[in-house]
Amino acid sequence: MRKNKEEVLAMVMAGGKGERLYPLTLERTKPSVPFGGKYRIIDFALSNLVNSGIYSTYVLVQYKSQSLIEHIRSAWTKGGFSKHFIGVVPPQMRMQQQWYRGTADSIYQNINLIYDFKPRLVAVFGGDHVYRMNIKDMIDYHIKKKSQLTISTIPVESKYAYQFGIVKVGSDYRVKQFLEKPALPEKETVLASMGNYIFNTDFLMETLENDAKKNTAHDFGKDIVPYSVERQAPVFAYDFSNNRIPSLKKYEAEYYWKDVGTISSYWQANAELLGRQPKLDLDNQDWPIYASNLNCPPAYTVDSDINNSLICEGTRVFASKIKNSIIGRAVTVEEGCSIENSMVMDFTHIDKSSSIKGTIIDRFNTISPKTKIGYNKDSDKEKYCLDSSGITVVRRGSRKAYYF
Repeated sequence: MRKNKEEVLAMVMAGGKGERLYPLTLERTKPSVPFGGKYRIIDFALSNLVNSGIYSTYVLVQYKSQSLIEHIRSAWTKGGFSKHFIGVVPPQMRMQQQWYRGTADSIYQNINLIYDFKPRLVAVFGGDHVYRMNIKDMIDYHIKKKSQLTISTIPVESKYAYQFGIVKVGSDYRVKQFLEKPALPEKETVLASMGNYIFNTDFLMETLENDAKKNTAHDFGKDIVPYSVERQAPVFAYDFSNNRIPSLKKYEAEYYWKDVGTISSYWQANAELLGRQPKLDLDNQDWPIYASNLNCPPAYTVDSDINNSLICEGTRVFASKIKNSIIGRAVTVEEGCSIENSMVMDFTHIDKSSSIKGTIIDRFNTISPKTKIGYNKDSDKEKYCLDSSGITVVRRGSRKAYYF
Protein backbone atom coordinates (compact mmCIF):
# COMPACT_ATOMS: atom_id res chain seq x y z
CA MET A 1 0.00 0.00 0.00
CA ARG A 2 1.23 3.49 -0.76
CA LYS A 3 2.05 5.66 2.20
CA ASN A 4 0.79 8.89 0.62
CA LYS A 5 -2.44 8.75 -1.35
CA GLU A 6 -1.45 11.94 -3.20
CA GLU A 7 1.77 10.38 -4.44
CA VAL A 8 2.51 11.11 -8.10
CA LEU A 9 4.77 9.26 -10.50
CA ALA A 10 5.90 11.15 -13.61
CA MET A 11 6.66 9.42 -16.91
CA VAL A 12 8.45 11.74 -19.34
CA MET A 13 8.39 10.65 -22.98
CA ALA A 14 11.75 11.56 -24.50
CA GLY A 15 12.22 9.14 -27.37
CA GLY A 16 11.26 11.24 -30.36
CA LYS A 17 13.49 11.37 -33.43
CA GLY A 18 12.95 15.09 -34.02
CA GLU A 19 13.45 14.74 -37.76
CA ARG A 20 12.31 18.31 -38.49
CA LEU A 21 15.17 19.63 -36.33
CA TYR A 22 17.82 18.00 -38.51
CA PRO A 23 20.82 18.37 -38.39
CA LEU A 24 20.59 19.27 -34.69
CA THR A 25 19.14 15.77 -34.19
CA LEU A 26 21.73 14.05 -36.35
CA GLU A 27 23.42 12.52 -33.29
CA ARG A 28 20.90 13.17 -30.52
CA THR A 29 17.21 12.93 -29.75
CA LYS A 30 15.07 16.09 -29.79
CA PRO A 31 14.80 16.51 -25.97
CA SER A 32 18.62 16.50 -25.82
CA VAL A 33 19.06 19.42 -28.24
CA PRO A 34 20.81 22.38 -26.51
CA PHE A 35 18.70 25.47 -25.87
CA GLY A 36 19.33 28.95 -24.52
CA GLY A 37 23.08 28.60 -24.29
CA LYS A 38 23.37 26.24 -21.30
CA TYR A 39 20.21 24.11 -21.21
CA ARG A 40 18.78 21.10 -23.02
CA ILE A 41 15.14 21.10 -24.13
CA ILE A 42 14.25 18.38 -21.60
CA ASP A 43 15.48 20.57 -18.73
CA PHE A 44 12.24 22.55 -18.92
CA ALA A 45 9.96 19.55 -18.37
CA LEU A 46 12.15 18.13 -15.60
CA SER A 47 12.51 21.52 -13.88
CA ASN A 48 8.74 22.00 -13.97
CA LEU A 49 8.25 18.64 -12.26
CA VAL A 50 10.83 19.32 -9.55
CA ASN A 51 9.60 22.88 -8.95
CA SER A 52 6.05 21.50 -8.65
CA GLY A 53 7.08 19.06 -5.93
CA ILE A 54 6.99 15.95 -8.12
CA TYR A 55 10.15 14.10 -7.17
CA SER A 56 9.76 10.68 -8.78
CA THR A 57 10.31 10.58 -12.53
CA TYR A 58 11.13 8.02 -15.19
CA VAL A 59 12.45 9.36 -18.50
CA LEU A 60 11.62 7.01 -21.37
CA VAL A 61 14.24 7.18 -24.10
CA GLN A 62 14.62 5.44 -27.44
CA TYR A 63 16.37 6.89 -30.51
CA LYS A 64 19.94 8.25 -30.31
CA SER A 65 19.62 8.41 -26.55
CA GLN A 66 23.25 8.39 -25.37
CA SER A 67 23.57 12.19 -25.32
CA LEU A 68 20.38 12.48 -23.27
CA ILE A 69 21.42 9.70 -20.89
CA GLU A 70 24.76 11.41 -20.26
CA HIS A 71 23.05 14.76 -19.70
CA ILE A 72 20.58 13.39 -17.14
CA ARG A 73 23.35 11.51 -15.37
CA SER A 74 25.47 14.66 -15.05
CA ALA A 75 22.74 17.25 -14.43
CA TRP A 76 19.97 15.42 -12.63
CA THR A 77 21.31 12.57 -10.54
CA LYS A 78 23.77 14.24 -8.22
CA GLY A 79 23.85 17.20 -5.92
CA GLY A 80 20.84 19.11 -4.59
CA PHE A 81 18.12 16.62 -5.51
CA SER A 82 18.33 14.03 -2.71
CA LYS A 83 14.55 13.88 -2.22
CA HIS A 84 13.74 12.45 -5.62
CA PHE A 85 14.91 10.12 -8.34
CA ILE A 86 15.05 10.69 -12.07
CA GLY A 87 15.65 7.38 -13.77
CA VAL A 88 16.38 6.83 -17.46
CA VAL A 89 14.55 3.87 -19.01
CA PRO A 90 15.59 2.58 -22.47
CA PRO A 91 13.20 0.16 -24.24
CA GLN A 92 13.14 -3.03 -22.16
CA MET A 93 11.17 -5.06 -24.73
CA ARG A 94 9.45 -6.88 -21.89
CA MET A 95 6.20 -7.26 -23.83
CA GLN A 96 7.55 -7.94 -27.31
CA GLN A 97 10.83 -7.80 -29.20
CA GLN A 98 10.33 -4.38 -30.75
CA TRP A 99 10.80 -0.70 -30.12
CA TYR A 100 8.04 1.53 -28.78
CA ARG A 101 5.19 1.53 -31.28
CA GLY A 102 3.75 4.84 -30.07
CA THR A 103 3.60 7.16 -27.07
CA ALA A 104 1.06 4.99 -25.23
CA ASP A 105 3.07 1.85 -25.97
CA SER A 106 6.14 3.46 -24.39
CA ILE A 107 4.21 3.66 -21.10
CA TYR A 108 2.66 0.21 -21.54
CA GLN A 109 6.01 -1.47 -22.11
CA ASN A 110 7.11 -0.04 -18.76
CA ILE A 111 3.87 -0.65 -16.91
CA ASN A 112 5.78 -2.73 -14.35
CA LEU A 113 7.34 0.50 -13.05
CA ILE A 114 3.87 1.85 -12.26
CA TYR A 115 2.86 -1.41 -10.59
CA ASP A 116 5.98 -1.29 -8.44
CA PHE A 117 5.61 2.38 -7.46
CA LYS A 118 1.86 2.21 -6.72
CA PRO A 119 1.09 5.92 -7.20
CA ARG A 120 -2.37 7.42 -6.98
CA LEU A 121 -1.74 9.54 -10.06
CA VAL A 122 0.54 9.25 -13.08
CA ALA A 123 1.72 12.40 -14.85
CA VAL A 124 2.52 11.58 -18.49
CA PHE A 125 4.46 14.50 -19.97
CA GLY A 126 6.44 15.17 -23.12
CA GLY A 127 10.10 16.08 -22.87
CA ASP A 128 10.44 18.19 -26.00
CA HIS A 129 8.72 21.53 -25.36
CA VAL A 130 9.96 24.81 -23.90
CA TYR A 131 7.67 26.12 -21.17
CA ARG A 132 7.26 26.79 -17.46
CA MET A 133 4.30 25.22 -15.71
CA ASN A 134 3.08 24.80 -12.15
CA ILE A 135 2.00 21.18 -12.52
CA LYS A 136 0.65 21.08 -8.97
CA ASP A 137 -2.12 23.43 -10.08
CA MET A 138 -3.11 20.96 -12.80
CA ILE A 139 -3.07 18.10 -10.29
CA ASP A 140 -5.28 20.06 -7.87
CA TYR A 141 -7.68 20.73 -10.76
CA HIS A 142 -7.70 17.03 -11.68
CA ILE A 143 -8.60 16.02 -8.12
CA LYS A 144 -11.22 18.76 -7.74
CA LYS A 145 -12.94 17.69 -10.96
CA LYS A 146 -12.82 14.01 -9.93
CA SER A 147 -11.33 13.39 -13.33
CA GLN A 148 -9.93 10.11 -14.60
CA LEU A 149 -7.86 11.87 -17.25
CA THR A 150 -6.96 15.55 -17.45
CA ILE A 151 -5.44 17.02 -20.60
CA SER A 152 -3.34 20.15 -20.45
CA THR A 153 -4.53 22.49 -23.21
CA ILE A 154 -3.55 25.88 -24.59
CA PRO A 155 -5.70 28.34 -26.57
CA VAL A 156 -4.69 28.65 -30.24
CA GLU A 157 -6.25 30.18 -33.33
CA SER A 158 -8.27 27.64 -35.30
CA LYS A 159 -6.10 28.17 -38.40
CA TYR A 160 -3.31 26.35 -36.51
CA ALA A 161 -5.56 23.46 -35.45
CA TYR A 162 -4.01 21.15 -38.06
CA GLN A 163 -0.83 21.09 -35.98
CA PHE A 164 -2.46 19.85 -32.77
CA GLY A 165 -4.95 17.56 -31.14
CA ILE A 166 -8.00 19.78 -30.57
CA VAL A 167 -10.22 19.45 -27.52
CA LYS A 168 -13.89 20.46 -27.59
CA VAL A 169 -15.39 21.01 -24.15
CA GLY A 170 -18.61 21.83 -22.37
CA SER A 171 -19.16 24.73 -19.99
CA ASP A 172 -17.54 22.75 -17.16
CA TYR A 173 -14.51 21.92 -19.35
CA ARG A 174 -15.45 18.27 -19.55
CA VAL A 175 -14.15 16.98 -22.87
CA LYS A 176 -16.88 16.20 -25.39
CA GLN A 177 -14.72 15.50 -28.42
CA PHE A 178 -11.05 15.11 -29.29
CA LEU A 179 -9.93 15.74 -32.88
CA GLU A 180 -6.42 14.82 -34.00
CA LYS A 181 -4.98 17.60 -36.21
CA PRO A 182 -8.25 18.70 -37.89
CA ALA A 183 -8.67 21.38 -40.54
CA LEU A 184 -10.91 24.07 -39.02
CA PRO A 185 -11.85 26.86 -41.42
CA GLU A 186 -13.83 28.94 -38.95
CA LYS A 187 -12.06 31.83 -37.24
CA GLU A 188 -12.15 31.13 -33.54
CA THR A 189 -9.99 30.22 -30.59
CA VAL A 190 -9.77 26.52 -29.80
CA LEU A 191 -8.07 24.44 -27.13
CA ALA A 192 -5.04 22.48 -28.31
CA SER A 193 -3.55 19.57 -26.41
CA MET A 194 -0.04 20.17 -25.10
CA GLY A 195 0.63 16.43 -24.91
CA ASN A 196 0.69 16.51 -21.08
CA TYR A 197 -1.70 14.32 -19.10
CA ILE A 198 -2.67 13.47 -15.53
CA PHE A 199 -4.20 10.01 -15.11
CA ASN A 200 -5.75 8.18 -12.23
CA THR A 201 -3.48 5.15 -12.05
CA ASP A 202 -6.18 2.48 -12.22
CA PHE A 203 -7.78 4.16 -15.23
CA LEU A 204 -4.44 4.47 -17.05
CA MET A 205 -3.56 0.81 -16.45
CA GLU A 206 -6.94 -0.43 -17.64
CA THR A 207 -6.90 1.79 -20.74
CA LEU A 208 -3.37 0.77 -21.71
CA GLU A 209 -4.19 -2.91 -21.28
CA ASN A 210 -7.23 -2.55 -23.55
CA ASP A 211 -5.29 -0.59 -26.18
CA ALA A 212 -2.49 -3.17 -26.26
CA LYS A 213 -4.98 -5.80 -27.47
CA LYS A 214 -6.10 -3.67 -30.42
CA ASN A 215 -4.59 -2.92 -33.80
CA THR A 216 -4.03 0.80 -33.20
CA ALA A 217 -1.20 3.30 -33.39
CA HIS A 218 -0.87 2.94 -29.60
CA ASP A 219 -0.71 6.72 -29.32
CA PHE A 220 -2.20 8.97 -26.64
CA GLY A 221 -3.52 11.58 -29.07
CA LYS A 222 -4.78 9.17 -31.73
CA ASP A 223 -6.10 6.38 -29.53
CA ILE A 224 -6.06 6.72 -25.74
CA VAL A 225 -7.71 10.14 -25.43
CA PRO A 226 -10.43 9.58 -28.08
CA TYR A 227 -11.23 6.16 -26.61
CA SER A 228 -11.50 7.63 -23.10
CA VAL A 229 -13.87 10.34 -24.32
CA GLU A 230 -15.99 7.92 -26.37
CA ARG A 231 -16.54 5.62 -23.39
CA GLN A 232 -17.77 8.70 -21.48
CA ALA A 233 -15.14 8.53 -18.79
CA PRO A 234 -14.65 11.75 -16.79
CA VAL A 235 -12.09 13.48 -19.01
CA PHE A 236 -11.42 17.17 -18.41
CA ALA A 237 -9.36 19.87 -20.11
CA TYR A 238 -7.04 22.01 -18.04
CA ASP A 239 -6.61 25.50 -19.48
CA PHE A 240 -2.89 26.29 -19.34
CA SER A 241 -3.59 29.98 -19.95
CA ASN A 242 -4.71 30.17 -16.31
CA ASN A 243 -1.48 28.63 -15.01
CA ARG A 244 0.91 30.96 -13.20
CA ILE A 245 4.37 30.49 -11.79
CA PRO A 246 5.79 32.54 -8.91
CA SER A 247 7.73 35.75 -9.53
CA LEU A 248 6.52 36.17 -13.10
CA LYS A 249 7.76 39.52 -14.35
CA LYS A 250 5.23 42.04 -15.70
CA TYR A 251 6.71 42.09 -19.21
CA GLU A 252 6.78 38.30 -19.64
CA ALA A 253 4.10 36.33 -21.45
CA GLU A 254 1.61 35.29 -18.75
CA TYR A 255 1.79 31.73 -20.01
CA TYR A 256 4.53 30.48 -22.30
CA TRP A 257 4.72 27.20 -24.23
CA LYS A 258 6.60 26.51 -27.44
CA ASP A 259 6.72 23.43 -29.60
CA VAL A 260 10.29 23.75 -30.87
CA GLY A 261 9.91 20.99 -33.43
CA THR A 262 11.28 22.88 -36.43
CA ILE A 263 14.42 24.92 -37.00
CA SER A 264 12.38 28.12 -37.38
CA SER A 265 10.32 27.57 -34.19
CA TYR A 266 13.47 26.56 -32.29
CA TRP A 267 15.18 29.72 -33.55
CA GLN A 268 12.23 31.90 -32.55
CA ALA A 269 12.05 30.42 -29.05
CA ASN A 270 15.74 31.12 -28.48
CA ALA A 271 15.31 34.68 -29.77
CA GLU A 272 12.53 35.22 -27.22
CA LEU A 273 15.10 34.87 -24.43
CA LEU A 274 16.79 38.09 -25.57
CA GLY A 275 16.01 41.76 -25.02
CA ARG A 276 15.52 43.98 -22.00
CA GLN A 277 12.05 42.48 -21.58
CA PRO A 278 12.15 38.91 -22.95
CA LYS A 279 8.96 36.90 -23.35
CA LEU A 280 10.63 34.16 -21.32
CA ASP A 281 12.97 35.50 -18.65
CA LEU A 282 15.13 32.70 -17.24
CA ASP A 283 16.20 34.83 -14.26
CA ASN A 284 13.62 33.50 -11.80
CA GLN A 285 14.99 32.14 -8.54
CA ASP A 286 11.53 30.96 -7.47
CA TRP A 287 11.14 28.82 -10.61
CA PRO A 288 14.65 27.95 -11.81
CA ILE A 289 15.43 25.95 -14.92
CA TYR A 290 18.22 23.60 -13.96
CA ALA A 291 21.15 22.79 -16.26
CA SER A 292 24.25 20.64 -16.21
CA ASN A 293 27.27 22.11 -14.47
CA LEU A 294 30.40 22.07 -16.63
CA ASN A 295 32.44 23.74 -13.88
CA CYS A 296 33.57 26.44 -16.30
CA PRO A 297 35.35 29.64 -15.26
CA PRO A 298 33.50 32.95 -15.69
CA ALA A 299 32.94 34.32 -19.18
CA TYR A 300 35.71 36.69 -20.30
CA THR A 301 35.68 39.47 -22.87
CA VAL A 302 38.28 42.05 -23.88
CA ASP A 303 37.97 44.97 -26.32
CA SER A 304 34.64 43.61 -27.59
CA ASP A 305 31.27 45.09 -28.52
CA ILE A 306 28.50 42.81 -27.20
CA ASN A 307 24.85 43.88 -27.52
CA ASN A 308 21.59 42.08 -26.64
CA SER A 309 23.24 38.69 -26.29
CA LEU A 310 23.59 35.83 -23.82
CA ILE A 311 27.19 34.82 -23.13
CA CYS A 312 27.58 31.65 -21.10
CA GLU A 313 30.28 30.63 -18.64
CA GLY A 314 33.70 29.59 -19.85
CA THR A 315 33.42 31.64 -23.05
CA ARG A 316 36.18 33.99 -24.18
CA VAL A 317 35.60 36.82 -26.65
CA PHE A 318 38.55 38.81 -27.98
CA ALA A 319 38.09 42.13 -29.83
CA SER A 320 34.94 41.04 -31.66
CA LYS A 321 31.36 42.17 -32.20
CA ILE A 322 28.39 40.09 -31.05
CA LYS A 323 24.79 41.21 -31.53
CA ASN A 324 21.40 39.55 -30.96
CA SER A 325 23.04 36.18 -30.36
CA ILE A 326 23.36 33.34 -27.86
CA ILE A 327 26.85 32.04 -27.18
CA GLY A 328 27.12 28.75 -25.30
CA ARG A 329 29.69 27.52 -22.80
CA ALA A 330 33.44 27.28 -23.35
CA VAL A 331 33.24 29.01 -26.74
CA THR A 332 36.27 30.95 -28.01
CA VAL A 333 35.80 33.89 -30.38
CA GLU A 334 39.12 35.19 -31.68
CA GLU A 335 39.96 38.76 -32.75
CA GLY A 336 38.10 40.55 -35.51
CA CYS A 337 35.01 38.33 -35.63
CA SER A 338 31.43 39.42 -36.15
CA ILE A 339 28.49 37.32 -34.90
CA GLU A 340 24.94 38.56 -35.50
CA ASN A 341 21.51 36.95 -35.06
CA SER A 342 23.17 33.60 -34.41
CA MET A 343 23.51 30.76 -31.94
CA VAL A 344 26.89 29.24 -31.17
CA MET A 345 26.84 26.12 -29.01
CA ASP A 346 29.32 24.78 -26.46
CA PHE A 347 33.02 24.14 -27.14
CA THR A 348 33.09 25.88 -30.53
CA HIS A 349 36.18 27.79 -31.63
CA ILE A 350 35.66 30.66 -34.07
CA ASP A 351 39.00 31.76 -35.48
CA LYS A 352 40.11 35.28 -36.41
CA SER A 353 38.20 37.60 -38.74
CA SER A 354 35.24 35.27 -39.25
CA SER A 355 31.72 36.58 -39.87
CA ILE A 356 28.62 34.66 -38.78
CA LYS A 357 25.06 35.83 -39.48
CA GLY A 358 21.67 34.11 -39.20
CA THR A 359 23.32 30.81 -38.30
CA ILE A 360 23.10 28.01 -35.72
CA ILE A 361 26.49 26.41 -35.04
CA ASP A 362 26.24 23.12 -33.16
CA ARG A 363 28.73 22.00 -30.51
CA PHE A 364 32.42 21.11 -30.95
CA ASN A 365 32.96 23.02 -34.18
CA THR A 366 36.12 24.75 -35.33
CA ILE A 367 35.52 27.65 -37.71
CA SER A 368 38.58 28.52 -39.78
CA PRO A 369 39.97 32.08 -40.02
CA LYS A 370 38.11 34.52 -42.32
CA THR A 371 35.16 32.18 -42.74
CA LYS A 372 31.83 33.73 -43.75
CA ILE A 373 28.60 31.88 -42.89
CA GLY A 374 25.11 33.21 -43.52
CA TYR A 375 26.04 35.72 -46.19
CA ASN A 376 25.77 33.55 -49.31
CA LYS A 377 22.89 31.07 -49.22
CA ASP A 378 24.10 29.15 -52.28
CA SER A 379 27.48 28.64 -50.67
CA ASP A 380 25.89 27.72 -47.33
CA LYS A 381 23.69 25.14 -49.03
CA GLU A 382 26.78 23.43 -50.45
CA LYS A 383 28.86 23.45 -47.26
CA TYR A 384 26.29 23.34 -44.45
CA CYS A 385 22.55 22.78 -44.01
CA LEU A 386 20.22 25.53 -45.19
CA ASP A 387 16.77 25.31 -43.62
CA SER A 388 13.71 26.22 -45.69
CA SER A 389 13.24 29.23 -43.39
CA GLY A 390 16.61 30.60 -44.53
CA ILE A 391 18.54 29.71 -41.38
CA THR A 392 21.97 28.15 -41.90
CA VAL A 393 22.82 25.25 -39.57
CA VAL A 394 26.35 23.92 -39.06
CA ARG A 395 26.11 20.33 -37.91
CA ARG A 396 27.84 19.06 -34.78
CA GLY A 397 31.63 18.93 -34.97
CA SER A 398 34.06 16.35 -33.63
CA ARG A 399 34.49 16.05 -29.89
CA LYS A 400 37.93 17.07 -28.66
CA ALA A 401 39.69 16.90 -25.32
CA TYR A 402 38.10 19.60 -23.20
CA TYR A 403 38.67 20.02 -19.50
CA PHE A 404 35.47 21.67 -18.28
